[in-house]
Amino acid sequence: MTAVQALGEASALDKKTSALAYLAVLAALRLDGGVPFHVKLAKDAGASRDEVISALRMGLPAAGNGITQSLPGAIEAYDAT
Repeated sequence: MTAVQALGEASALDKKTSALAYLAVLAALRLDGGVPFHVKLAKDAGASRDEVISALRMGLPAAGNGITQSLPGAIEAYDAT
């Protein structure tokens, strides 16, 4: 876990952008289990509901419609926090 934290600290991206980018990757790889946790991180970093949804949609051209499976859980997680 320390290595992962070090990667985050070495990023040139701010926390909100990093969290949104990570959400896009999770959705593209269909790793839905991590979406609620990372939605909370994005929201805590200042991301709006629309920004979270947009981040998840970023993968549509490359990853296809499968990423839409992440949207309901992401919206539910955002609204619950």
